[in-house]
Amino acid sequence: MESYRRLLQVDRRDICYLRYTLESYDGMAVVRTIDPNSAVIEVSVAPGCEPIVDRLIAELINREGLHIELSR
Repeated sequence: MESYRRLLQVDRRDICYLRYTLESYDGMAVVRTIDPNSAVIEVSVAPGCEPIVDRLIAELINREGLHIELSR
């Protein structure tokens, strides 16, 4: 199975926080910065972990106030 990849646009100030938070769940996701100027990141999610990572991102938006949206 291949990993699920999603491009997200975030606030530049939140890139490190988002990376550290997602990657702290060992083996679930890897974050890389695609464009630091426009703050586009790619999240690669391990097979089967998509619902967990989606819930985690939703919680970061709701509880931490992060501004995250799907990149076009």
